Amino acid sequence: MGISYKLDIFEGPLDLLLHLIDKNKVNIYDIPIATITEQYLDYVNNMETEDLNIVSEFLVMAATLIDIKARMLLPKEVNEEGEEEDPRAELVARLLEYKYYKYMSLELKDREVGADRLFYKDSTVPPEVTKYEPVVDLDLLLDGLTLAKLQEIFRQVTKRKADRVDPIRSSFGNIQKESVSLEDKIISVMDYARQHRKFSFRRMLERQTDRLEVVVTFLALLELMKIGKIRLTQECLFEDMFIETLEEEEEVGA
Repeated sequence: MGISYKLDIFEGPLDLLLHLIDKNKVNIYDIPIATITEQYLDYVNNMETEDLNIVSEFLVMAATLIDIKARMLLPKEVNEEGEEEDPRAELVARLLEYKYYKYMSLELKDREVGADRLFYKDSTVPPEVTKYEPVVDLDLLLDGLTLAKLQEIFRQVTKRKADRVDPIRSSFGNIQKESVSLEDKIISVMDYARQHRKFSFRRMLERQTDRLEVVVTFLALLELMKIGKIRLTQECLFEDMFIETLEEEEEVGA
C-alpha cells in the first residue's frame, strides 16, 4: 500500500483546481481557463517536494490545462449533432465528481466524530416484560375482512375443484375416505404455517383434495384466526389474501 501525501491544503491537482475556482469566485461551468492555468502553474513551480509520483500528477494536470487553453484559441469543434464542443467539459465533469466525493467524505467524517460521543448500555428490561405478548384484538385482526370476500374466495376454489373433475373417470366409482377431523386439520394448517410463515389463502384451499377438506380447512383457518395464531391480510381489493403466522421464530424452533 502506497503512502498518501498531502501538500499544504491540497490533496491533489483537482483539489488545487477547486481551491483556485473558489478563490477567484468563478462559475465552475465557465472556468476562465487562462487565469486558472496561470495560477495553477505558479503553484506547481513553487512546489517543495521531490517525490516524482506527486509531482507527476500535478504536471499531467498542468499539461491538460495548457492543452485546453490552446484548444480554446482555435475554432470551436462541432460534434455529430452539429453542436459546438466545449474543451473544458471533460475537466468540469471530473471536478464536479471530485467535489461530490470530497463533500461526502467530510460529511462521513463529521458523523464519525459525532458517533464517538455516543454511548449505549445493555437493556435493563426484565425478561418477563420482553416476553409479554399483548392480547389479540380480533377486531383489528379481521379489519377489512368481510364475509363476502371469504365467500367469494371459497366459491372460486370450489369451482376450480369442480372444473378439474374428469367427467368420464368420475363415473367409475369413488373410494370412500375417512372423515376429516377439524382438530387434525388445525394441527396440519398450523404446521404448514410454521414452515412457510406467509402463504396464499387461496392456494392453501386449493391444496385440499376434495370439497370436504376445503370446508374443514376453511373452518380451521377461522379458528386459528380467532385464537390469534394466524392473521389474514389483503393488500388490494379483490386480490388474493395471505395468511401469516403470528408465532415468533424462536417459538417455532422451540
